[in-house]
Amino acid sequence: MDFDNVKKNAAGYALEKAIKYITKDPENNLMTLINLAEKAAVVPDHKIALSKLKAHFQNSPHIMEQTKRVAGNPKMLYNLFNSWVLNATLVGRPIREKIAAELGVSVPMAILIDPTSACNLRCEGCWAGEYSKGNYLQPELFNRIINEAKELGIHWFVLSGGEPFCYPHLFEVIAEHPDSAFMAYTNGTLIDEKAADRLAHLANLSPAFSLEGWREQTDGRRGAGTFDKITGAMDRLRERGVLFGTSVTAMRNNIKEIFSYDFIDFLVEKGATYMWSFHYIPIGRDPDMNMMLTPEQRLSLIDRVNELRRSRPIFIADFWNDGGYTKGCIAGGKQYFHINAAGDVEPCAFVHFAVDNIRDKSLREVLQNPFFKAYQQNRPFNENHLAPCPIIDAPKMLRAMVKECGAHPTHLGAEQVLEGEVAAHLDGISSKWLELADRQRIGSCPEALRNQTEARTAN
Repeated sequence: MDFDNVKKNAAGYALEKAIKYITKDPENNLMTLINLAEKAAVVPDHKIALSKLKAHFQNSPHIMEQTKRVAGNPKMLYNLFNSWVLNATLVGRPIREKIAAELGVSVPMAILIDPTSACNLRCEGCWAGEYSKGNYLQPELFNRIINEAKELGIHWFVLSGGEPFCYPHLFEVIAEHPDSAFMAYTNGTLIDEKAADRLAHLANLSPAFSLEGWREQTDGRRGAGTFDKITGAMDRLRERGVLFGTSVTAMRNNIKEIFSYDFIDFLVEKGATYMWSFHYIPIGRDPDMNMMLTPEQRLSLIDRVNELRRSRPIFIADFWNDGGYTKGCIAGGKQYFHINAAGDVEPCAFVHFAVDNIRDKSLREVLQNPFFKAYQQNRPFNENHLAPCPIIDAPKMLRAMVKECGAHPTHLGAEQVLEGEVAAHLDGISSKWLELADRQRIGSCPEALRNQTEARTAN
């Protein structure tokens, strides 16, 4: 008898019952289940996590409001919890840790995959704009990647591109893996009634709509009519109970708009349950350093995002400024890595260099590549976790790793972050940011850490 499968099936049955219980009365029943789970937890990390989760609900009433919204689709809630909590965490984490010990490298919790580089839009400054538009993962290869990942305990897959909904086999592949959770960064223009119906039926793929703010900002970067198409797609998904979120690019000219109360309230009203914030990085199509946030703007986001988290029922992640939560950069296979549509295995969606291709090697093999090892050995790239990124916060470190590992650019022009005008700008802005970030850190640090930081700054 396969006792692991018996335990997994029993946990799945318990989860199904728990979801039904929660959706009947989220406000009362969720806390009851968290209390029971906290008492029953055997692994210390799980008990601590549940205790923090309970405190989070008790101290942040608006989080309960968000929970009520999410609880509106029991099927999708079950599939996502089954993938994230059961398969990826309770079952998957011990598998990943065991294999990581065997391989001597991290096994991440998620993989970002571009099934196609094709896109129906041509957005200004697109990070993926210089990849060849003919790149494409055959469905057999796409499925192989996912199956090999699940054997390693990975059940969370993020899709990008190109435009994922341009990939003709998208729903076919997703349907093959009901035990996993998928999220897709999308421009939203291809999610019509038929696509919305399919997403509701599958109930394990959550779209994250790309926005630059209101209509003028979004259409200005993505093309006339895009904003209205996105909001129409949001309406279709909300009507069907499909969980979705948004992805915003924080730029010099839109930072106040996308983090305004009015805009966040609009997203909540539309039905978005999460928002990913990406700082503009000068890569891809026609890099423009003037689109980057100034160090002062980036600093202002720390308090602003925390205020929105406290006051609005939407989960917000500000990846570059949230380095303290992750203790540095999560790329290079630490918590995730990127497979582009040509099959090149990159440490990050924004670092367009590789030494391996998934077409030639297994997932186990590419996880052990020297570029990923260099990332993991050098992480954190700054002791101040407010500066976690080797592209915009430690560009000299990125150059050293690329050179050391012999990583090649995955498209023409990718090397601009290593040399010339773009590289010089990154050196300057990273230095200014680290100075501000250290001041921010000193203000909230104990005396010993303050002295250590001041000594490093003096040197």
